[in-house]
Amino acid sequence: MLRSALSCNRRRCPRQTHLKVYFSSTALIASDKQPPKHNDKINYNPDISFSTTVDSKHLKYPMLSSRDLESHRKPPTRVRMLVRDFIEDSLYNPHYGYFSKRATIFTAPPHCGGNSAEFEVDVAKRYMEFGNGEEDGPGRQLWHTPTELFKPWYGQAIAQCLVSEYLLKYFPYEDFKVYELGAGNGTLALNILDFLKTHYPEVYDRTQYTIIEISEKLARAQRHRLHQQGHGQVVDVVNRSVFRWECKEHAPCYVVAAEVVDNFAHDVVRYDLKTLEAYQGVVAVDEVGEFVPFYTKISDPLIASYLALRRRLSLPAPLPRFLRSPSLRRLYASLPFAPNLSPPDYIPTRLLSLLKILRTHFPRHRLLLSDFSSLPDAVPGLNAPVVQTRVGTTMIPCGSIFVQQGWFDIMFPTDFTALREMYEFLLSQAGPDADQQDELSYARVSPLASSTSPLSLGAGFFSSRARRSPLDGVTSASGLPVGERKSSVFSHAEYLETYADLGKTRLVNGENPMVGFYENVKVLF
Repeated sequence: MLRSALSCNRRRCPRQTHLKVYFSSTALIASDKQPPKHNDKINYNPDISFSTTVDSKHLKYPMLSSRDLESHRKPPTRVRMLVRDFIEDSLYNPHYGYFSKRATIFTAPPHCGGNSAEFEVDVAKRYMEFGNGEEDGPGRQLWHTPTELFKPWYGQAIAQCLVSEYLLKYFPYEDFKVYELGAGNGTLALNILDFLKTHYPEVYDRTQYTIIEISEKLARAQRHRLHQQGHGQVVDVVNRSVFRWECKEHAPCYVVAAEVVDNFAHDVVRYDLKTLEAYQGVVAVDEVGEFVPFYTKISDPLIASYLALRRRLSLPAPLPRFLRSPSLRRLYASLPFAPNLSPPDYIPTRLLSLLKILRTHFPRHRLLLSDFSSLPDAVPGLNAPVVQTRVGTTMIPCGSIFVQQGWFDIMFPTDFTALREMYEFLLSQAGPDADQQDELSYARVSPLASSTSPLSLGAGFFSSRARRSPLDGVTSASGLPVGERKSSVFSHAEYLETYADLGKTRLVNGENPMVGFYENVKVLF
């Protein structure tokens, strides 16, 4: 039972119970009774009864970003924001955000049992201990990662991967520089540094390990723990969002993002069923704190940039198959009570921001990124997130992203095929991004239309499907010869079988939970 929970979602309670619980968006109250329904206020509501107009008072609210909300000590009212700003504020606001105030990283007990069932029982018991006495509503929020469940062996596998690459390419001419994004309790950093100090002392002497941590609380804990363990001379903990990183690293380095990007904020895009023009998701918060989602024409530069890049790389259209046919689309739109927009498409705009930061500030980096490629119990939509909170000892999934800020985990799957295409393409570009106005115009075109826009010229040129041979003496922003593949995607098991010492986590009966669990995790390296 825990095997399925761990392999699907690191933050699921090991004992899953199917409950129907309703949460108010304005109060932290859990109830088994459905709250009274308000009149529909949602533009392009997919329900049977909907209105295509938005109350004028909501449109007059100030448009704020998550950065504007950082000074707020409680969730705001009478404001508007993009969906990604709502998600980012819910998760990372320093005063009421989920990771800032609620979440606790679960640490599993040591285990040397005979089989996976015993391992699952040990983890489940530990999980249950965290929920005692918290049965009346959302309580302590916790999650687990492979780094914590299988320490120090999982961290040592990542260390072996990085040091093998470093010894092959840069030692002894360059220092071993590692940047870790979102280090949690500091366990991965500790395991990597301990491994280097024991097995590769000559590399450890040249190591510079930098943690970029958005949470002030976690940054303090990481700094204290790593200094206490004797790594203070090689570790620098920077309490800052990676999206505000300003220093440029000119030397070769490694950027590690382990189970981080699943909590990067996404935007929502939906397409008009008649014209296939894209609309961006916005949410208004009214005077009583109720959420009013609606959709407007694309105006945000980051959304436009992502949509333009997706089309340029000829990635699959974000529409169900039956909506890709003009005749079927017209038939569907003519049905009684049919919605006037396509299903929500959650696009990883913050992940795109990260890739651009890596290109600009870490031009000679190598990225190691691991995360979930799929998730169960997601809200409706394409690439949709899981929204959940812990009540007592049970994790409750929700049906909407618009929930009380700070009390719910919002986590997204990652499309690793699309990620690799975008990553390689962006790193191959030496010049600045395309003109914003061109991208805005291009983003409003149907995703199924063929185009001779300048943005479409050369589409697929840097794609792995049509990659040219490396050119001698010509390098890209990544420092590799133009045309050379930058990265590969591994399954979780493939990665561990390559770099981990599997004998350390093999159970008496031959099973290996470190390989068997987290089957929906992939690694980009």
